[in-house]
Amino acid sequence: MLKYLSVVILIGTSTAFCQAHPGRQAVFHANEMHTGLYAERNFNSFGNVKWKFKTNGKIFSSPAVSNGTAYIGSEDHNLYAVDLKTGKQLWKFTTGGAVHSSPAVHNGLVCFGSFDGYYYAVNATTGKITWRFKTGGERTVGAKGLWMMKPAGLYMDDLFDFFLSSPVFNDDNNAPAVYFGSSDGNLYALNAVNGKLKWAFKTNGLIHTSPALYNGKIYFGSWDTYFYAIDVNTGKLVWKFKTGEQPVIHLMEGIQSSAVCGNGIVYFGARDGYFYALNANTGETAWKYNAGGSWILATAAISNSTVYIATSDSYLFLAFDASTGKQKFSFKANGYLYSSPALLGNTAFFGDFTGKLFAVNLVTGKLSGHFTTSGRNLYAAKLLKNDTLNFGYLSNGQNNTLYTTSVNIMNQLYTLGPIVSSPVISEGTIYFGSADGCLYAINLK
Repeated sequence: MLKYLSVVILIGTSTAFCQAHPGRQAVFHANEMHTGLYAERNFNSFGNVKWKFKTNGKIFSSPAVSNGTAYIGSEDHNLYAVDLKTGKQLWKFTTGGAVHSSPAVHNGLVCFGSFDGYYYAVNATTGKITWRFKTGGERTVGAKGLWMMKPAGLYMDDLFDFFLSSPVFNDDNNAPAVYFGSSDGNLYALNAVNGKLKWAFKTNGLIHTSPALYNGKIYFGSWDTYFYAIDVNTGKLVWKFKTGEQPVIHLMEGIQSSAVCGNGIVYFGARDGYFYALNANTGETAWKYNAGGSWILATAAISNSTVYIATSDSYLFLAFDASTGKQKFSFKANGYLYSSPALLGNTAFFGDFTGKLFAVNLVTGKLSGHFTTSGRNLYAAKLLKNDTLNFGYLSNGQNNTLYTTSVNIMNQLYTLGPIVSSPVISEGTIYFGSADGCLYAINLK
């Protein structure tokens, strides 16, 4: 075991990993392959607000919904369990740092990471800790003079590095394991029952992406600009793929998008402005899409031989033939797209940085409905130009070369209630978090 790793087992609680909560695992973006596909009857628009649950910090975590409960992390250091029917808190678990990792639920355990440097497993019913695992530390990406901003000697956190890696469980009841990445550069495999290390794979960058499991391999990207395929049992490298970089001006062009797998291909976006489709077995390029310099941070979704992606700077939601990369349609939102789309029937649901949640028809590529956060309703007229995020409009009259200008503008944008959290759909209701600190439950129609 690496010197900086430790596992803390809480005696008497390890029996929480059992068959008391049968059924499909609840993980980031619908399943262990991150397809974003939900199997329910078709809904194509939004109804009334069922409830909203307020935390004391921004929410970048995506909810997990399982057995009548929604689990969500908050910047206020807590993981919350919320009753799906009432929107009332069932319990909360407090950590020593912000919880930007999306929780995963499996066999009675909820697993998630915190900026305090630990990944936790707690009992899904009681919120009592089962085990915790210490990484080498969690942090955001940053650099001195980031993006050539001033003062050049000041270390600057990347204001768009929102997430920590979200865990994923395997489906092997004989050897249950959980996998996640860390800012210490390791991809970890732990025994899901007791949190003991099975293996660790080291990269040369922070890992804030969530691993995807597919056909005996684990797929994930790192801030070292490489995308990796690892053997799920041994932790050995199968192949790796290099994306672009421009380190001279600190564009921080690593991989922030998590992968989605299907049809023998693994798909992911990167900060180099490309979306990649690679052969899942060999790592060879099947096709790639040039986003014109726009980052691709959201996880794609796949259904019916079509892959759906969302771009950051160009605000685009796009559909491509999953095999050939031929574009089918594009839809333009009102702001940055970091919320990964959820697919239900003929509709995609996703949010943008202006606090708007979209329902887009997957046949026509047209808007079929939208929902706006309360902050957006209050401040859109003041902060948005023609109802659209325009950084230049907000920074007018300010020194755009200063880091403090970017910080101030982001703080203004946060009042809109940006939706960075990826939505989850369950029994006719869509659940998502917002930077306004709320977990929303909206009935679909």
